Amino acid sequence: MSKYQYIIDKIRSLYSENEKLIPLHAPVFFGNEKKYLEECIDSTFVSSVGRFVDLFEVKMLEYTGSKGAVVCVNGTNALHLALKLVGVEQQNEVITQALTFIATANAISYCGATPIFLDVDRSTLGLSPDALEEFLTLKSEIKADGCYNKLTGKKIKACVPMHTFGHPCRIDEIASICQKFKIELVEDAAESIGSYYMGRHTGTFGRVGVLSFNGNKTITTGGGGMLLFNDEELAKRAKHLTTQAKVPHPWNFVHDEIGYNYRMPNINAALGVAQLENLDICIKKKRTLAKEYEDFFRIKPVSFFSEPENCRSNYWLNVILFDSLEERDLFLFESNSQGVMTRPVWRLMNKLRMFENSQKGSLINSEWFEERIVNIPSSVIIRK
Repeated sequence: MSKYQYIIDKIRSLYSENEKLIPLHAPVFFGNEKKYLEECIDSTFVSSVGRFVDLFEVKMLEYTGSKGAVVCVNGTNALHLALKLVGVEQQNEVITQALTFIATANAISYCGATPIFLDVDRSTLGLSPDALEEFLTLKSEIKADGCYNKLTGKKIKACVPMHTFGHPCRIDEIASICQKFKIELVEDAAESIGSYYMGRHTGTFGRVGVLSFNGNKTITTGGGGMLLFNDEELAKRAKHLTTQAKVPHPWNFVHDEIGYNYRMPNINAALGVAQLENLDICIKKKRTLAKEYEDFFRIKPVSFFSEPENCRSNYWLNVILFDSLEERDLFLFESNSQGVMTRPVWRLMNKLRMFENSQKGSLINSEWFEERIVNIPSSVIIRK
């Protein structure tokens, strides 16, 4: 018997002893998905024009409490556009966390900007406001037109914190620091739909926030993303840019600036509308699953990561922490060998070839997490 058989057995007991493979996070469809998809197909409006595209935006606006919502093809291009909308340009710098998914750093690169990688908090897994303020205080200077890096001379235009695995970071403090140093705040809330910080939905603290509806997210449109805004005019501009910057006209094709083919197709939005109708049910079940894990690991040598203070997390992916890299790797081998999908956290961005020369702060917490985190199966369990 493997050393960590007790964890593997617990996971199988929560899902099914008969399932050969237990995925990390599988989508669930138990509502109006087929009905809306058929309606969309029958309408013949399956591309970027159709009633479900607009309806999905309206419903998400209502759910999150934002002032504007614009759907995109995926979360990565939503993040790219968000950075463009707040003015990130070539030769700018953008602060983010080293412990994040590659899409965050890639989107910064798409703008011709350079990332600066800072540390995360042990309590949230997200960007540390303490690390942010220390870096900006010591390494930057404020000029009339913004914040500049003393080392490189480049403008630090934006900051992109990420709500890791659905756990909100200390976003209110980060927002205050960004305002103090004249830096735009773009929230990477790709993983945190349905998560709240101090009663406020993630993705609504900066000028722009980004959600993702990839196939492995809490709700899915197959692929897909969304921009959330506190500025209605900025939302209108985003919609214009996602539709190739076409000037509205019944038949003429006139485009007034460089735009993007980023608008979500109606057929994907139909799936999203149906999924959103059951989002609260899914999150309730995910939180029930997380409580099962939390109780199980309370007396075990392996620890469970619980939601931070003042937060209500969606527990998109559940996190357990091992004492060492060796123990982490042993569990990854044992669990995956038995058909229980588990995975480590991402390689830190500053360790990837493309970003190894990027400026960074002390990453002691990020490195600590990198050696210990394992994500365990977190799919919504419908039958319970």
